[in-house]
Order: sequence, then structure tokens, then C-alpha cells
Amino acid sequence: MTARPYLGPLRLGVNIDHVATVRNARGSAYPDPIRAAKLAEDAGADGITAHLREDRRHISDADIEGLMAALRLPLNFEMATTPEMQAIALRHRPHAVCIVPERREERTTEGGLEVAADQNRLADFIAPLRDAGCRVSIFIAADARQIEAAARIGAAVVELHTGLYCDLHAEGRFAERDAELDRLDRMAALAHGLGLEVHAGHGLTYDTAGPVAAIPEIMELNIGHFLIGEAIFRGLVPAIAEMRRVMDAARLRTAAA
Repeated sequence: MTARPYLGPLRLGVNIDHVATVRNARGSAYPDPIRAAKLAEDAGADGITAHLREDRRHISDADIEGLMAALRLPLNFEMATTPEMQAIALRHRPHAVCIVPERREERTTEGGLEVAADQNRLADFIAPLRDAGCRVSIFIAADARQIEAAARIGAAVVELHTGLYCDLHAEGRFAERDAELDRLDRMAALAHGLGLEVHAGHGLTYDTAGPVAAIPEIMELNIGHFLIGEAIFRGLVPAIAEMRRVMDAARLRTAAA
């Protein structure tokens, strides 16, 4: 059996969307997501993720302007495949652009993007972003068809949707959870073999992040809602620092295996 690669330390991207959710609930100027991003930098984050939704339910255009001006860390700009969002991304040229599915009626992003059935349009959509110097990531289910299609259209990165794995854990359906974790493991290896960098995210907590962090081909976890919720009780910097500890411990076990 061929040994799995150890590809180095795992990066943590902190999603600050729900700092803006709290701010917008009162229509105030606080809490400030840009301040949260700077605290995340200090706490050991490797990047900041922000999703500018079409309905602007949390992150605003002004937030993206401010993040681009204030951050030392790379910005991962999540967006739908619309001309408006493409134009915004091309104006700001963030380090990374993550293409996600988006429906106005959803509470949060549900499932991964359908790439296999929409390859020509998506290839045309991401080409200007690549040409502008953005690393293009596609948020997809851990599914071979979608991963292979993402490679064909020229994406640099796939982010595997971990929501089902996290839901199964929360519901105590541990046999199904373990099967889903195995699928994430196999699909991460497939994506890496196709030349894609592999990220993962959605719904991860202290309990669920470690097993995903131990998958050797995964290079970055993007985590937001849980960390913002945990920050209510322990503060944002300690919440992020604990997630960093959980991830690093899992990664060290991978390195030692």
C-alpha cells in the first residue's frame, strides 16, 4: 500500500460572517467584523473568509472594502456565480475566491455546488478570476463526479462540504458519521491526486474538526459559525486558539503515523 503524503501544517481560515449577522440584527455599527478579523490574526488564524451574499444578510460591500484595506492575512472571498459578484471580485482581487451555491431562502449554504452538470458556464465564469490572480476554489460535496469536474474547469482548490459529517455526529448516528468521514478521506485523496489543493469546512466544532484535520491531503479548514458562538462564552481569541490547538494536535498525529 502506498503511504499517504504528509503535506505539512494545516491552515485555519476564520469566517467572520456571523459577527456581521449580530451587527445587522440591530442595524448598528458593532460588533465590527473587521475588528474580529484582526483579532483572528492575533489568535493564529492563517486567513479570513467572508461571504458577500446577494441579499447582503451579513457581510456588506463596505466590509469587503475594509477587509481588503486592513488585513495582513489572505482574504477568501466567498461568492455566488453572478455577474455582480464576479465584478466585485475583479475589482478587489482578493487572494482567493470560493464559488459557493446560494439560494435566498436557505438559512446557510446547503450542500455543494453542482459542477459536473454546469462545466462550460463555470469554466467561463472562473477564467477572468484566475486571470486576475485570484486562486479559485469550488465548494463541493465529497463526490468524485464533482471533484473531477472541478479539476476539468481549471479550479485550483476544492473545499469539501463537511456539513453532513457534522450533522451525523450531532445526531449521534456514529456509524453513518464514520462512513461519511471515510468518504471525505477518500475524496480528499482523489482531489489531491488530480492536482487540486484540498480544503474543508461547514459546521465544524471542537469535537468534529480533529478527525477532518487528520486527513493528510486537507490543507485548510474554514470555520466560522461555531467560533463566533463559542466567542460569546470564552472570547474570540481563546475560542480560535483552542481550535488551533485541536487542529494542530490532529495534524501531529498524522505526521507521526
